[in-house]
Amino acid sequence: MRINSDLCTGCRLCVRHCPFDAIEVVDKRARFKDNCNSCGACIEVCKFHAITLDEVPGKSTGRAEEGPVTYAGIWVFAEQRQGRLAGVVLELLGVARELASQSNTDVTAVLLGQGVAGLASQLIACGADRVYLVEHQELTSYRTEPYTYILSNLVQEYRPEILLLGATHIGCDLAPRLARRLNTGLTADCTGLAVDPEEKILLQTRPAFGGNLMATIACPHHRPQMATVRPGVIVKLEPDYTRKGEVIRQSYTIPPEVLRTTVLEIVQTTATTVNLEEAEIIIAGGRGLGGPEGFRKLEKIAALLGATVGASRGAVEAGWIGREHQVGQTGKTVQPKLYIACGISGAIQHLAGMQRSGCIVAINTDASAPIFRVADYGIVGDVHQILPVLAEEIQTFK
Repeated sequence: MRINSDLCTGCRLCVRHCPFDAIEVVDKRARFKDNCNSCGACIEVCKFHAITLDEVPGKSTGRAEEGPVTYAGIWVFAEQRQGRLAGVVLELLGVARELASQSNTDVTAVLLGQGVAGLASQLIACGADRVYLVEHQELTSYRTEPYTYILSNLVQEYRPEILLLGATHIGCDLAPRLARRLNTGLTADCTGLAVDPEEKILLQTRPAFGGNLMATIACPHHRPQMATVRPGVIVKLEPDYTRKGEVIRQSYTIPPEVLRTTVLEIVQTTATTVNLEEAEIIIAGGRGLGGPEGFRKLEKIAALLGATVGASRGAVEAGWIGREHQVGQTGKTVQPKLYIACGISGAIQHLAGMQRSGCIVAINTDASAPIFRVADYGIVGDVHQILPVLAEEIQTFK
């Protein structure tokens, strides 16, 4: 990388756009710091053509230091806990494959942990062309600092165009720290991803203004383009274990100053939290239930069916049930095999969160309710009269 001091005006535009904070202005002239890795982002934004890059030919191995400097490829953070991949990872690999086909690029999964090498074959079967595997004792349990350190080093070395993470507890903790470290943008809790056909940049769609509209966000000037994606909004691809891929082991020494926390113990408890995204059967209630007592009826039927109880936004905001049960754009997006909607009219925000369910059964007194437009089976009637009959029928079959 070269800066022509005769052309440079010290405008600082390159400083603001450098993803790695590798440029400073001294005596009204820009200059590169030692951590410049010749990414070329500053060349695109310099209005005075003062920055140039001497390209060095090399082999196409994916490493940043070899060949013409560029950002390329789609990365998926392969989140795992105790050796088990998060369900959203398989969804991300599916959408990454779709984006890769539009962009003529490849898909890479990044797997961090200890003793997790066996997961690489599953990642390849579900869509990854390559897996970067980093195993270290300090990565056994998730901690923000070491995971950020390793992943940021990988990104700076290989420079992906796009980096996707699940909008899980881990993803929502890791992604913003990583985006700040890389000095790039982040769109959180996306429900849709696409590639702009002309600009070839990532279009990231997410709910805005309380779910009343959908915003499409782009990151045209910084790389990688980062997004967290809400679990359940993307259909998983069927694994193909005949697929072939490359597993590349990476080794890093984690500095002591990065290890500022210690995991003393992991306590396994009986799950009391609601896991709507993984539920195969959901019975959900809305304002038509009339109050909290209506949800007690749903809980009894849920126990008979082995189902999870969901709720509409209206029922949650009324205080009838906890927010962790909410289905919709501002709640959880679900794809159960069976979804039973009880007293839910079917606002567009709710439909967006459940319309991909395998089979939808709707119960409502209003025959023109929007919920019936997406239902496979509909019952027009009072939910309070129908639920007891439904419970009796279920008990008869059991």
